[in-house]
Amino acid sequence: MGAAAVGAMLASTACEPGETDSTGSTASDRPSATSPTEPGTTGSATPSGGPGAGGDRTGGATGGGSGGGAVAAPACAAENLSFGTTLEDGKGEVPKHLLITVTNTGDKRCGVYHYPHLFLGEYAEARYPIDVYEDSDPKAGPVTLAPGDEAYAALLASGVPMDQYETDTVTLLLHGRELGSDGSEPIGVDLPRKVAFDDGARVTYWTTASGYALDFIMSS
Repeated sequence: MGAAAVGAMLASTACEPGETDSTGSTASDRPSATSPTEPGTTGSATPSGGPGAGGDRTGGATGGGSGGGAVAAPACAAENLSFGTTLEDGKGEVPKHLLITVTNTGDKRCGVYHYPHLFLGEYAEARYPIDVYEDSDPKAGPVTLAPGDEAYAALLASGVPMDQYETDTVTLLLHGRELGSDGSEPIGVDLPRKVAFDDGARVTYWTTASGYALDFIMSS
């Protein structure tokens, strides 16, 4: 399915109301939800099947990715990355602040560009794309990761209490070098638990400083 077709499908899909309960986390290879835990635990995900990379997808920001230095590096292949999510809210709080972590599991330096394209739910049934914090881009070029290095993008689930959609999974596509392009097939990433998203959901650019990313969402 081309990016334009995906955009049309997402725009036509209605959101449904959802509700939240206590916090929790999941771990490795798209697992099922586990018992509640304190915030700070990460999960992981692997690439899922779907249309190939390529095509354009418009974004809400301009300029390069964040952190990591401006030295050119090949774009990271999805098979050389792992993804995890951490719920940053305390026990008993409404879950809406999340940190996405990407790790270079390959044996060569590579770069992640701009910010993650994020959609709610499984790719085949994904809801509308999540907007980006435009001012989270320091215009420092792509984030370059040595083997074992991590980068982060902070995700705010709720900012406008309307048109809520509850899910414990998001679909992530990497950016290509060009802003708005697709750089990977769809990757299913499990959240620590079900989270109610709404029209105020936002994600930051990739950065090597988790605190920098979290600054954009923790005041909301």
